[in-house]
Amino acid sequence: MTIVRSPATTPSAQQSRLLRDTLGQFATGVTVITTRDADGQPAGMTVNSFNSVSLDPALVLWSIDKQSLGYEAFTTRDHFAVHVLRADQQHVSNLFAGRGSDKFGQIHWYEGPNGIPRLEECAAYFHCSRAQCIEGGDHTILLGTVLEFTAFGGEPLVFHRGRYRALAGD
Repeated sequence: MTIVRSPATTPSAQQSRLLRDTLGQFATGVTVITTRDADGQPAGMTVNSFNSVSLDPALVLWSIDKQSLGYEAFTTRDHFAVHVLRADQQHVSNLFAGRGSDKFGQIHWYEGPNGIPRLEECAAYFHCSRAQCIEGGDHTILLGTVLEFTAFGGEPLVFHRGRYRALAGD
C-alpha cells in the first residue's frame, strides 16, 4: 500500500494518474446526459459522476469538465436528461464518450419534454431543469431538479478500474 498526499500546488502527471487510479476503485454506474445546444442541435455525453442529492425536493447532480466540447450547452441550457445505461449498452457509452460528429445519427432517440433528446431502452431516465452550476476545480457541478423520471429496469452498465464490469450474481 502506497500513501500519496495531494500537494497544495498543481499535482505532477504521476500524482494525477495515481489519483485517477485510486478514484477508479469506486465502481460507478454509467449515464448519458443529453440537452440541446444554443443552435437547437442535440448534444450528449457519457458521464459517470451522476448522483442523487435529495428526495424532497427531488435533486440530482453530475459534473462536467470545463474543457468538454459540450460544456457551454450543458451549463447554459435550462433542461437536460439523464439516461442510466443498461449492461448491454456499452456501445452507447462508447459512442457518447467519443468526439464523433453525428452521435445521434447512430442510435434510436426521440424528442422528450422541452425538446431534450431522449434515448431509447435505458435502465432509467430523468428529465431535469438546471437548478444551479457550482464551480469545482477543473469541473462544474450541475445540480438538477427532477421533473420527470421512469425506471425501466435491467442490469446496469458498471464502470470500475477503467473498465466496464458486470455485477456479481445474487
